[in-house]
Amino acid sequence: MMKDVKKILVPIDFSENSEKIVEHAVLLARKFAAKLIVIFVAQSFFETNSDFFVPHVSIAELEQDIFESSRKRMALFMEESVNKEEVEADSEVLLGDVAQEILDYAADKEIDMIVMGTHGYKGLDKLLFGSVAEKVVKMSPCPVLTVNPYR
Repeated sequence: MMKDVKKILVPIDFSENSEKIVEHAVLLARKFAAKLIVIFVAQSFFETNSDFFVPHVSIAELEQDIFESSRKRMALFMEESVNKEEVEADSEVLLGDVAQEILDYAADKEIDMIVMGTHGYKGLDKLLFGSVAEKVVKMSPCPVLTVNPYR
């Protein structure tokens, strides 16, 4: 028996596909009378195993700039794509490992469902970034609906 869906988490990346994914989440939110929570996770450089060299700027300052920029982009995204949909919605910007932050947020906030895109990274991109959707699907504390935005 499926439990009530009252909170739907929608991780986005601000790509053109984010709006398509949110459209699916809005339909579900209406169907279940659920609240949408749209999140963006800025990848932390401290969380990766890379050897980035950033001259003349500390990584902490760079991350703070990315975080602040992401908060502004989220406000604009919510205004243009979500708030007009007449569903209850909140948003949040997080910093850390993308997949892990999504999983932790879902567990901490007792999310009932995650709606997220599959991005289909190939080749070097997949090697560098891995599959966030794959990790979330495998480790999620709740059901995950994945949306292929290219179809």
